[in-house]
Amino acid sequence: MQYTHELEFEVRDYECDMQGVVNNGVYQNYLEHARHEFLRSHGINFAELTATGVNLVVIRAVLDYKNSLVSNDRFVVRSLIRRVSPVRFEFQQDIFRLPDEKLMLAAIITGTSLNQRGRPFVPELLQDLFGTG
Repeated sequence: MQYTHELEFEVRDYECDMQGVVNNGVYQNYLEHARHEFLRSHGINFAELTATGVNLVVIRAVLDYKNSLVSNDRFVVRSLIRRVSPVRFEFQQDIFRLPDEKLMLAAIITGTSLNQRGRPFVPELLQDLFGTG
């Protein structure tokens, strides 16, 4: 798979549950932060985009938990984006533990953009990410 972005993290103690592993919901925080950094790496500021009346929203999240991260684990979120319909896009995001590159989580996050009237569309600046203008 040809990922277009990657971001490294380290598990913090407070992200772990009583079993000593990263709480399942925390993985969504990792994925979201990686998506925001992906956008930033392409000159798109999430907060500024929202201020213009364009809201990027998640409409579906499929997470396949493969293995568990634990405190102090280093890991990388690798992402790619593709358009799946005229008004939807998907982020394929995988989390790999470092340094052994063990797959910990595979996710597909489907999103869209809503205009000021709440109607789905894909703004031109996102279309540029798909290579379709």
